[in-house]
Amino acid sequence: MVTFSFILWWIQIVLSILLVAAILFQQNEAGLGSAFGGSGGEGESSHTRRGGERLLFQATIVLAVLFALSILSSLFV
Repeated sequence: MVTFSFILWWIQIVLSILLVAAILFQQNEAGLGSAFGGSGGEGESSHTRRGGERLLFQATIVLAVLFALSILSSLFV
């Protein structure tokens, strides 16, 4: 019989793969210049997420919470 810890281990693997994919699919508008302290230029404007971008952002948050909960639950199993 398959134990709960074995199933939880596979759930964590699947969640981690999905979380990495969701993070990598998000668009980064900052560019490399802001990574080293530069600004994006004078034409900066605020960016609101819409449609698929917002759905992907919210799915990333849900996946991160589920992954954290699965890690915490594995400590008590």
